[in-house]
Amino acid sequence: MTNQPVGKTGRLYGVGLGPGDPELVTVKAARLIAAADVVAYHAARHGRSNARAIAAGYLREGQIEEALIYPVTTGTTDHPGGYQGAIDDFYAESAARLAAHLDAGRDVVVLAEGDPFFYGSYMHMHKRLAGRYDTTVVPGVTSVSAASAVLGRPLMERDEVLTVLPGTLEPKDLAERLAATDSAAVMKLGRTFEGVREALTEAGRLDDAWYVERATTGRERSGPLRDVDPATVPYFSLALLPSPAATAFGSGAAASAGFAEAPVDTTFNGTAAAPAEPHGGLVSLEDANAAALTRFASGDDRGTGGVTVVGLGPGARHWLTPEAQEALAAADDLVGYGPYVDRVPPNPRQRRHSSDNRVEAERAAFALDLAKGGRRVAVVSSGDPGVFAMAAAVLEVAEDPRWQDVPIRIIPGLTAAQAVASRAGAPLGHDFCILSLSDRLKPWSVIESRLEAAAAADLVIAVYNPASKSRRAQLVRALELLRGHRRPGTPVVVGRDVGGPAESVRITTLAALDPATVDMRCLLIIGSSQTRAVTRGDGTTAVFTPRHYPA
Repeated sequence: MTNQPVGKTGRLYGVGLGPGDPELVTVKAARLIAAADVVAYHAARHGRSNARAIAAGYLREGQIEEALIYPVTTGTTDHPGGYQGAIDDFYAESAARLAAHLDAGRDVVVLAEGDPFFYGSYMHMHKRLAGRYDTTVVPGVTSVSAASAVLGRPLMERDEVLTVLPGTLEPKDLAERLAATDSAAVMKLGRTFEGVREALTEAGRLDDAWYVERATTGRERSGPLRDVDPATVPYFSLALLPSPAATAFGSGAAASAGFAEAPVDTTFNGTAAAPAEPHGGLVSLEDANAAALTRFASGDDRGTGGVTVVGLGPGARHWLTPEAQEALAAADDLVGYGPYVDRVPPNPRQRRHSSDNRVEAERAAFALDLAKGGRRVAVVSSGDPGVFAMAAAVLEVAEDPRWQDVPIRIIPGLTAAQAVASRAGAPLGHDFCILSLSDRLKPWSVIESRLEAAAAADLVIAVYNPASKSRRAQLVRALELLRGHRRPGTPVVVGRDVGGPAESVRITTLAALDPATVDMRCLLIIGSSQTRAVTRGDGTTAVFTPRHYPA
């Protein structure tokens, strides 16, 4: 579409890029992107933009780039107008930024994944600017068309009706609409996935439904929707009910696809791994020229085994990184301490091997043996696997020549010290150290000498494993030592089960800290001579260590 020109201003283009494969960008879109004075694209707060990544090969030197960063991507915000108020302000500010370029005579291309007018962010710019500037919209291949092509299953034929629905509808409403149509595409999955599956079940359509994620990209996955683990579903995915006529005929490459029967969970007890069972799962694609380690970690090349040591973070699922989520989704086997394995939602095609918390070396050897046999193994750790956790254990055991050729990858996680610090303020704002009071793997004399050195150096100290039912004297002795170096009023943060359902954070002082109130689920942060605890205007207390140290 083209509006009438207005003055000598620049032209606004809403350019569809297609579903993800840069080769599905149209010739016209590629030409306009290369010619534009300004290229704008939307992105989440992390700054990465799928749209820009698709268009990267068509950009040229000297172009102005406008990254339109969403201030919020969920319904949670402290904006006085709530989520909608924050988004409305963002769109208004973004439109003003683009209008400044247009008023200066610059042509602006706004990149849009898929089609600009199909659930696209570009529409919000169009509504605010198209009435003032000459505007052209360039259509793109939609994700629905891409998903249909990926599955090899037509959307509709003859007089069949296709309905496109957002997954954000209430499951009951969604079920009614699914029951009343021939074929359907349900967009915006991610957090809505379980509600969508509920609606498909209620409508009697679950067995006909297919799942496609990131269609046409190197991270594409597809398979029967009934077998998808909700924990692995990103926003860029959809549910598809293809043409009933085509389904009845059994057309398409995916007609015979499916998942193998799920192997039962196993409990690791230090014995050799059981023979691997056949397994199915979501089809995962990756660049054929990528290294074997990259292929294994991203879920491609099922013949390549390897171990990924994954940090689950301190507890809350929203602290699990996207990289960790992808590694967990790609794994054939999960290995770890029982409570940590239990934190990972079950996946029907995976085998789970739980053990107690005192067999780290045996657990590592077990995982390496599985990987040597061609399995993709995720060894799970709470927090960060490199901090008092399984990464060191795996690498130590892997020094054995038997496993020297097994690929090993470490995926970091948010560690407990960071989580507790964030709840209290910024106590780790200056130099700090991390110590464990557990003397199971090192003598108490070593711990005591390190505590003495850290205290004398005036470092903030994050204390892991401070006490347990059978180990109380160590914390008492540690506090005696620290009190010899720090003033009584030194701030101390006690975090317990941070990120978990029983989270508590308490701010006290070195003099007032009672060892009887501390257990194995606690982490302590003991301030330096510079650490402050201040009462803010809302009555809360914030603990921070200034970035500058006095001369």
